[in-house]
Amino acid sequence: MIPEAILTIFLVLAFIAILGAISLRKLIYICAPNEVLIFSGESRRLGDRTIGYRLIKGGRGIRIPLLERVDRIDLTNMIIELGATGAYSKGGVPLNVHAVANVKIAGREPVLNQAIERFLGRDRGEMIRVAKATLEGALRGVLATMTPEEVNEDKIKFAERLVEQAEADMNNLGMVVDTLNVQNVQDDVRYLDSIGRRKNAEIIRKSRVAEARAQADALVRQAENRLMETTAQITARMSIIKADAAQRLAEIESRQGALVAEEQAKVGQAVVQALAEMEVQKARVEQVRQRLEADVVLPAKAACEAAEEQARADASPIIEDGRARAEVLATMAQAWRDAGPAARDIFLLQKFDRILPMITGVIADSHVEKLTMIDAGAPGVAGGSTPLKIKGAIEQFRELFGVDLIERLEAIGGAAPSVTPIAEVNPHRPPPIPKGTK
Repeated sequence: MIPEAILTIFLVLAFIAILGAISLRKLIYICAPNEVLIFSGESRRLGDRTIGYRLIKGGRGIRIPLLERVDRIDLTNMIIELGATGAYSKGGVPLNVHAVANVKIAGREPVLNQAIERFLGRDRGEMIRVAKATLEGALRGVLATMTPEEVNEDKIKFAERLVEQAEADMNNLGMVVDTLNVQNVQDDVRYLDSIGRRKNAEIIRKSRVAEARAQADALVRQAENRLMETTAQITARMSIIKADAAQRLAEIESRQGALVAEEQAKVGQAVVQALAEMEVQKARVEQVRQRLEADVVLPAKAACEAAEEQARADASPIIEDGRARAEVLATMAQAWRDAGPAARDIFLLQKFDRILPMITGVIADSHVEKLTMIDAGAPGVAGGSTPLKIKGAIEQFRELFGVDLIERLEAIGGAAPSVTPIAEVNPHRPPPIPKGTK
């Protein structure tokens, strides 16, 4: 009997241990590195205020049965596409901007507490909608402080200013912006295209001028090389001539002075001729330089200036049209504000002369063949007037039996009028219209 009792106690203890392990397994919560566990129900102090939950970021925690509830909040990135269409930049130019931002729930307190109080139990789609609306509002605010040139040329600076502008609002929501990239900047009035055309014209002008200068320098260097070559040839020829003259002088030293003088004259003539040829080559080099200046450099400069003026002329109508539209809209807005509450009535009165012909034109071609006016009686009198009742009875009789009592009475009595208009004396009603009046 004793071993059976011990065995029973052992089995009961084992069963209790198994139940405890299963229950403890359900009470232990493991937190991944990319999420936060919120144990609601236990109060704790956070700075100068008391909150009713505790947090576990990474690791594990044990839930107190019946006293705490556990929720999870995801800390992974949310990719948000931002777009601003027709957002006015500094200077009044509307821009279309497309950007992509990576946003996530902050993983540190106290910013994380803001996200818990606002988004706990909400789906990620709602978080993305709130973050997108906040970032797009900041995007329009930053665009209003930057010119189109700054937005288009320095997208990194634009993204940094956008993150700075939205940081406070995103922290209030418990979120942080990891990255933000501006992918595309466009405008419907083609302001950026005009800037690009002007810069392209400037680049083309500089390249053409540089090319013309390079060609001119190359031609000048070629002329200088030819000058140096010619000078060297002349110098060599002079040396040869001098050598020949010295040889001849040495040969004819024994001859008469007349022969010596003749040879010296010939040498002098050759020297003068060589010097003259050098001057001719110099003049030719200068002529080549001036011709290159007139044929290459000056046309290139003229073409450059014409391209620049054309770019300015193409951009001027766009700029002036945008400025005129902005001034007209500003004038209309100021006039509307100055008119105050009556602005809407004044606007409708100005359009009344166009609306009236449209209203009256609907009934302009209508023709009334027969009109019978019957007094319906004074307002508020029960049952209506007697003529109206008689007219209704005659119409019902004609519909039921196909007999027109008025025509029968006219045929019997030979009366001329078919219907005598009946009207009570009422100063507020118009006189009856005779039969057949249109």
